[in-house]
Amino acid sequence: MEKPTVPAFSVNPKRFVQEVIRELKKVTWPTRAETMKLTAVVIAISVVTGAFIGGLDTLFLKISSVLY
Repeated sequence: MEKPTVPAFSVNPKRFVQEVIRELKKVTWPTRAETMKLTAVVIAISVVTGAFIGGLDTLFLKISSVLY
């Protein structure tokens, strides 16, 4: 009976966690102020996009109700 081979890409879980921690230490994390500012930008863009799509929906609804 042959012994099953271990795939070449298998990694020890302890080593994996150590490497993840090492990589996370290299990350440049944003400051609280940057995070708040960028969050506000994302919310503003989302609101504008939602309003635009809602306006188009209303316009197409009115056009389709006139045609049908």
